Amino acid sequence: MFSRSFLPARFSLPSRTARTLGALAAVAALSLTGCVAGEDTTGASAVQDADGGTLTIDFATYNPLSLIIKDQGWLEDSLADDGVTVEWVQSAGSNKANENLRSGAIDIGSTAGSAALLNRANGSKIKAIDVFSQPEWSALVVGADSGITSVADLAGKSVAATKGTDPYFFLVQALDEAGLSLSDVTVEQLQHADGRAALDNGSVDAWAGLDPIMAGAEQNGARLVYRNLDFNTYGLLAANESFLEENPEQAQAVVNAYEKARAWAAEHPDETAGILADVAGLDPAVAKTVILERSNLDVDPAPGEDQRRVLAKIGPTLVETGDVASQEQVDEALAGLLEDTYVSKADPDAVAASR
Repeated sequence: MFSRSFLPARFSLPSRTARTLGALAAVAALSLTGCVAGEDTTGASAVQDADGGTLTIDFATYNPLSLIIKDQGWLEDSLADDGVTVEWVQSAGSNKANENLRSGAIDIGSTAGSAALLNRANGSKIKAIDVFSQPEWSALVVGADSGITSVADLAGKSVAATKGTDPYFFLVQALDEAGLSLSDVTVEQLQHADGRAALDNGSVDAWAGLDPIMAGAEQNGARLVYRNLDFNTYGLLAANESFLEENPEQAQAVVNAYEKARAWAAEHPDETAGILADVAGLDPAVAKTVILERSNLDVDPAPGEDQRRVLAKIGPTLVETGDVASQEQVDEALAGLLEDTYVSKADPDAVAASR
């Protein structure tokens, strides 16, 4: 799956230890001047300037690159000199990432392309600044003993799905292809993990699944009754426009880290699978299947025409399902969603590597 070759990164930023010693030396120097808090306005200003605020970013089991970056501590190390604190928030699905983006609870989040388009079309000012994967992360799943063998068999059945996510729109497209619609099934609105649990306990007949949870269910006997790579949209890293305007350097540091993680994943597939297994509570073999066979991290990271073409196809579906009021809103959202500036300037070698 990882076919792209990457040059080894060179790192020139100081280590965490060196920065810590430097900070202690600076404090000592201030002490020797005899300055006391409140006596010297220049000193107070310097302390304030050292506080670069907080970058709040998500991690998600459906975004393996985010797990690598969090595990390796690259953002913390790269932004430490600017006084920036990194706060990580887990996203249970694209819908949760988008909820947090809308509320301002996170600055940058992991979302499927369809979900990002939906979010922007409904007024959320976000930009997609990096493509983290081209996954086959969605499929329709049934239990091991189910008599369902095709999408057509879902007529009159109950299906668990998480609205506002790729699996939900996968279900919509699959039904349409089979000559059915949402009105022909009963959709149980459940978060991804709860959908898998409902399938396991027989509360629903099928589940619009999401990896890596789906891969775990498959290992336990569940069957992927319908797969279609074309119905999966890209994995996009989305950021609030206000954050991009106010903190472009932080946004660039994040994209730099993502491109370093992409190269690291290509060089360390087993370790990448191990990180996913630890975070998601998966069997290592299942995690390896997700990483090597269904994630496709070796993709052009610049948001552009490939994503625009796929999302243009999903746009009418958003209107037909009532998730967006008009096609005009969808078109305007798509016209402003994709931003390749940060990827075009990405420098993985600028990422600190002290771990």
